Amino acid sequence: MDRLTIVVFALVYLGMIFGKYPGLAMDRTGMALLGAIVLIVAGRVGEQEAWRAIDVPTIVLLLGLMVVSSQLRLGGFYTYVTRKIAAAEVSPRALLALVIGSMAVLSAVLTNDVICLAVTPVLIEGCARRKLNPVPYLLALACAANIGSAATLIGNPQNMLIGQSLNLSFAGYLFDAIIPSMLGLAVVWVVIVVHTRGKWHMETALPAYEAPVFNPWQTTKGLTAIVALIVIFLFAPWPRDIVALAAAGILLLSRKMESRAIMGLVDWHLLLLFMGLFIINHAFQSTGALDAIAECLRGNRIDVSQPGWLFAAIVVLSNLVSNVPATMLLLPSATHSSAGAILALASTFAGNLFIVGSIANIIVVEQAARFGIRITWQEHARIGLPITIVTLGIAAAWLWLLG
Repeated sequence: MDRLTIVVFALVYLGMIFGKYPGLAMDRTGMALLGAIVLIVAGRVGEQEAWRAIDVPTIVLLLGLMVVSSQLRLGGFYTYVTRKIAAAEVSPRALLALVIGSMAVLSAVLTNDVICLAVTPVLIEGCARRKLNPVPYLLALACAANIGSAATLIGNPQNMLIGQSLNLSFAGYLFDAIIPSMLGLAVVWVVIVVHTRGKWHMETALPAYEAPVFNPWQTTKGLTAIVALIVIFLFAPWPRDIVALAAAGILLLSRKMESRAIMGLVDWHLLLLFMGLFIINHAFQSTGALDAIAECLRGNRIDVSQPGWLFAAIVVLSNLVSNVPATMLLLPSATHSSAGAILALASTFAGNLFIVGSIANIIVVEQAARFGIRITWQEHARIGLPITIVTLGIAAAWLWLLG
């Protein structure tokens, strides 16, 4: 076996676990990119082989949907919707339900990470105006965004990867995922209400930030694009990546919205993370080490190609290396007919356990900290642990019923 490739793979995935290495100013994307560079420079992966290792349809789908979401963000759509919800004349518990339901729906079609990035400061502002404790609502935002994103094959990056790699039906997966996702949202509301115990009110300072001005025309363009995409994904046999790319191209044809501004909101770091991991995983698989590990596990009666073991493996790995790298590692074992739904639901629901389990969690906690609102990992875990256990139980029971 190629020792260099195995060492690079191990170091990159250890970096995925810890988030950084002491003395190095590199995040997970930097580690993945550096690992791919080392393998290419050392000749372990040829240039053409590296390009072929990258799943281009997944990257194209991600890019296309990011452009659509950028259009809506610049058009002020997320700010407008969040302010309307925050200003609703309802009780704190009812407001919590509104936040959970609306953010879940948006995350299902517009990617959970983007929703959390755009909504967090506006939600803090709304809570400050109403003298409400923002922490329950911020935790609800993160958990609902994760669970809502599990409902579709475009709700989060790992679902896009799973859908493209396994050629899953958009409508078929929606049928598999909608019930556990809806039940999961009810669990989020119950857990947070019980945890808050009537402590809904708190004085907080209004956050100082520059929110995009609501533009009805630009918002309408973005909403039209996403509605058209959903309809096509549901009822047309066309490739999702090409359709999303076409929608992005149409939106870039604008007389008012600068393409530089739209492309500036694209998460290039995430795209580079995907590309780096594609190359590293391909090189590692080529060494035969992955097959050797799988054979060793089977010798101990652990077969991750079987539904139960696959479910357990993705839950554990998602909380070690985060859900995107975990999904990439286990995709070669996704040979069972229900493997796609298992990977998508379990990896996403597992992301609610700890802050580092999901990029959406990290975004909410880090943005809240910038506005003086501290959410500790213990506070998140007190909410995340019961939500994760119950929602994973619901998902496992539902998938077992589906057979």
